[in-house]
Amino acid sequence: MKTKELVCIRCPLGCMLTASIGEDGSVFDVSGNTCPRGAEYAKKELQNPTRIVTSTVAVRQGELARVSVKTASDVPKDRIFACMEEIQSIQANAPIRMGEVLVENLAGTGVALVATKTVEAV
Repeated sequence: MKTKELVCIRCPLGCMLTASIGEDGSVFDVSGNTCPRGAEYAKKELQNPTRIVTSTVAVRQGELARVSVKTASDVPKDRIFACMEEIQSIQANAPIRMGEVLVENLAGTGVALVATKTVEAV
């Protein structure tokens, strides 16, 4: 058995968590959390870490040269670089509306890439 220390990011409290991990990688005990979300966070972070990816995409013929974007949900942490590579290759045509899906399946993750700002055409 080994232990891992984490800082919970599920709320502003930032609880210091200690997770006990079995030989098979399973998390069987979490301490230090002040609410159930801390235990959920530790288990997810240690077994299947995911993140929301935020970036910008180039815009053609828009009032702005780039539009801010984010993934519609978490992507596996080990796929972030693949997501960023694909995002860097995208050029969207203005006009773009906030909430518009620019890519349906970003880097094969099954997660959409969504514009977080409106950019009008020029």
